[in-house]
Amino acid sequence: MNSILYLEAEIQHQLKINKMNILKQTPSQTVGPYFAYGLTPNQYHFHHKGIADNNVFSETILGERIYITGRVLDGKGATVLDAMIELRQNSPQQGFARFGTGTLDGNRFVFNTVKPKSDEKNAPHINVVVMMRGLLSHVFTRIYFSDEGDANANDPVLKRVPEDRKDTLIAQRKEVDGKVVYEFDIHMQGKNETVFFDA
Repeated sequence: MNSILYLEAEIQHQLKINKMNILKQTPSQTVGPYFAYGLTPNQYHFHHKGIADNNVFSETILGERIYITGRVLDGKGATVLDAMIELRQNSPQQGFARFGTGTLDGNRFVFNTVKPKSDEKNAPHINVVVMMRGLLSHVFTRIYFSDEGDANANDPVLKRVPEDRKDTLIAQRKEVDGKVVYEFDIHMQGKNETVFFDA
């Protein structure tokens, strides 16, 4: 009798182990971006280049050269030093860039790109993915531009955003040392929380 109970307990134990082995967590289910060696090596002073950097600009792409800079802020307003930001844009040419917020002083991100153009329906915008510690999965947002008021007013996505939260998606244009710079802070929580979208 005892041997039968022991056998049943052993079977249940093995089934539990097998289930754990089958249903392992995927990287996006764990906390934060931990592939720093390949994703943001500059931030951690590794001696090799990552597969992507913060540059989308190319002399062969026609359009206005711009810089996008900002910070990732937590719910208390403190800068996050180990977030990873990815930009994806489709116009005037497809581009992808990645940057870790701990790379520069002040924990800022900076991207060098070409200002996107509007199409028949959408205002100029850039898609953004944010990964950081404390997030069980990455989040998505967009960057729109403060000098595109008419296009922004007619953008189908911005129309669905509550009026008092639209500013969280709009980067502010400045000129710094003759360069066009758009400031865009990402607030993860709090009264100024950035609007995030479902994928």
